[in-house]
Amino acid sequence: MITPTLSQAGLLAVLAGAVAGGGLFLFAVALRGLPPPAPGTGTERLERRLRELAGVRGAVALAAGAATLVATRWLVAGIGVALLAYSWRGLAGAAGERRALARLEALATWTESLRDTIAGAVGLEQAIPASLRVAAPSLQQPLVRLVDRLHTRVPMPEALLMFADDLDDPGADLIIAALVINSRLRGPGLRDLLGSLSGAVREELDMRRKVYAERRSTRRSVQIVVGVSVGMALLLAEFDHQFLSPYDSLTGQLVLAVVAAVYAAGILWLRRLARFESPQRLLTAGTAAADTGQGGSR
Repeated sequence: MITPTLSQAGLLAVLAGAVAGGGLFLFAVALRGLPPPAPGTGTERLERRLRELAGVRGAVALAAGAATLVATRWLVAGIGVALLAYSWRGLAGAAGERRALARLEALATWTESLRDTIAGAVGLEQAIPASLRVAAPSLQQPLVRLVDRLHTRVPMPEALLMFADDLDDPGADLIIAALVINSRLRGPGLRDLLGSLSGAVREELDMRRKVYAERRSTRRSVQIVVGVSVGMALLLAEFDHQFLSPYDSLTGQLVLAVVAAVYAAGILWLRRLARFESPQRLLTAGTAAADTGQGGSR
């Protein structure tokens, strides 16, 4: 059992310091501001998180945290291990990079499917709904929304710009910009252009796969270091608890929380170093608004 050793005045001082630190942090965030959320992705990200929490990943994290809490009787350790188990797959940013690779591959495949459908003397209005059947799961929802807009008589250029916002991908903007221009001018050569763009996406995909393979050993090393250090601490807490008995007190739990926060900060820093810097998008909300205004003035 955790035996509190701090006096009431000391505990109040710790809580006052925590509240003051949180207030300074919120003040700094208010001055700097937060980046705007990516359009069309917030709901999908929330749904994915909820599915993970209710699925096997969330159950494994809960079981790991409960087992650690029972073994060590440390609340901070139980919460920390649960969070670590939940984020293990995404350690060092590998999960986000895998999703980006899957999105790029799906985009290249969809572009090739669209090119082949147009090659059969089919218009763009018929080719886009036909490509929905062979689209990858990561493109299914944006494509369904695009097809629904076309069915409700939304003009093709406007629907395509909304589709670009749903995807929120710089590589997709080049392809959708070509489709927007073709939908306005109805000129020839769209099939050849789509073939060239899909080849460019394939080249970028190959480059990212090579970088991902080179980073795999570093990510594995990070996982080994984190796993061994946390595992050794848990083994000591279970089989030589007297050595770590200072953590049984309330002060020890506060110190353990600081140690866990340092570990979490290091992991987040590694994930940030491993993240790809995405180039600026070609089609943004401002571009779409300007394009719509020009269309209305004509």
